Amino acid sequence: MEQDSLNEQARRLFAGRVDFLLSAPALKFLPDPGAPEIAFAGRSNVGKSSLLNAVTGRKAIARASVTPGRTQELNFFEVGTPTRLRLVDMPGYGFAKAPLKVVENWKRLVRDYLRGRVELKRTLVLIDSRHGVKDVDREMMKMLDEAAVGYRLVLTKADKIKASELKAVLLATQAEARKHSAAFPMVHVTSSEKGMGIAELRTAVVEDAAI
Repeated sequence: MEQDSLNEQARRLFAGRVDFLLSAPALKFLPDPGAPEIAFAGRSNVGKSSLLNAVTGRKAIARASVTPGRTQELNFFEVGTPTRLRLVDMPGYGFAKAPLKVVENWKRLVRDYLRGRVELKRTLVLIDSRHGVKDVDREMMKMLDEAAVGYRLVLTKADKIKASELKAVLLATQAEARKHSAAFPMVHVTSSEKGMGIAELRTAVVEDAAI
């Protein structure tokens, strides 16, 4: 019953105000401190926009970017009146055809944000259930380990594979989490399309923000 109550509190919070605040292409454009931040990270096409929309209960709070430049910015969203927390949509990684300079700029922006942002309480690292943890995901996890930023691994698109395959991917992802100092041992399994695991993830976001 207590978990149901927490889920309901989180649902009510996100049913209220959720507004886009700003895009930060460099650290100097970050918003002033003032609210705990939860960041969403993941490979391009992992379903990050869909998950953000599902967690916030919106249809298009986060749109899949059609302009390559936009994916190279940190996008901030404020939740609650007054603002209780901020969600940070981080640039997707693992782009196959991006110029080297773009990739280096991405790494610098993300690394600097992770290392220097006191307000950052947790990062969610999204993993596509159909593919499992890839080397680019491990690189992101290593960056988080080094920055000493706690993170949760979140499997996305869980409805796209068979239950037996999902179980195997979940076990492999849990094993991967145990290898990383800053990773939570529990792995979230979600489907934005079917609503699977969304209430629990929403509650985890609120708990991580400690509000």
